[in-house]
Amino acid sequence: MSSPSFSIAQSLDEALTAMAAGARPVAGGTDLVVGARQGKAPLPGSLIAIDRLDELAAITPATDGTRIGAMVTHATLMTNPIVVEQYSALADAAALVGSPSTRNVGTLGGNVMNGSPAMDTGAPLVVLGATAELQTSAATRQVALADLWTGPGQTSAADDELCVALNLAARPANSGSAYVRLEYRRAMEIAVVGAAASVVLAEGGAVETVSVALTAVAPTILSVDVAGVLVGEQIDEATLKTVAETAAEAATPISDLRATDRYRRHTVGVMARRAVEAAARRARGERIAIPVNRALGIGAAQ
Repeated sequence: MSSPSFSIAQSLDEALTAMAAGARPVAGGTDLVVGARQGKAPLPGSLIAIDRLDELAAITPATDGTRIGAMVTHATLMTNPIVVEQYSALADAAALVGSPSTRNVGTLGGNVMNGSPAMDTGAPLVVLGATAELQTSAATRQVALADLWTGPGQTSAADDELCVALNLAARPANSGSAYVRLEYRRAMEIAVVGAAASVVLAEGGAVETVSVALTAVAPTILSVDVAGVLVGEQIDEATLKTVAETAAEAATPISDLRATDRYRRHTVGVMARRAVEAAARRARGERIAIPVNRALGIGAAQ
């Protein structure tokens, strides 16, 4: 068997041309290389490195929100002032990804396009209303994440489409978001379950809008409709209990080496409740450090 061919793109056009000819893009390689070493899938026959494309590694304000380049690393996301202040759930998630070495080379675009239902950044992107910007040598399109992820490790992107950015809408006043996950240890952990929430509060503290999404309890990141029980209501013990019950009922988890389906169903409800509560506290102006897991003592002990 011949070795895969490998080249380094010096421009975005060069990368897109290589993909049109059948090459697969690689940046941090934290999923691709590990998967190949574990025998999950062989390396593609042709690889094009995009890690030197600085134009894909910027976080830039846009007229209606923020554009996060696909090459932005998790280490950048967890400390960038725009992300920390406006899109806190995404910073929470980035701070929990893998180890420091993984966070420094792993990219947001790679995480999204890997399509794992256990990805930490997926649920935050969903509740924040992010869209993926996919580009070929001929066209660019915006894709809702619910339409992008089609199954575990699967996306609707064409082979020649490169994710170049994630676009997030501007956040309204009195809004907050958070991501929490169950973890057994503090390093190199894949989410057992996780939950993200985005909350906007009206004058007086009642919920104006709310969005919740769950990690690792369905074939793709799972959105949960809790608007019917929360909009117009205060965040209190009764409404948080309903959030937990709704999330647990919506989940369709599997059993594996890390947890049983029954355990996941229960604990994801707990995580959803905690995410909504933390998001509401941030929406009221309370500062909770990144990540919520560490700040509030959720998950594994030090």
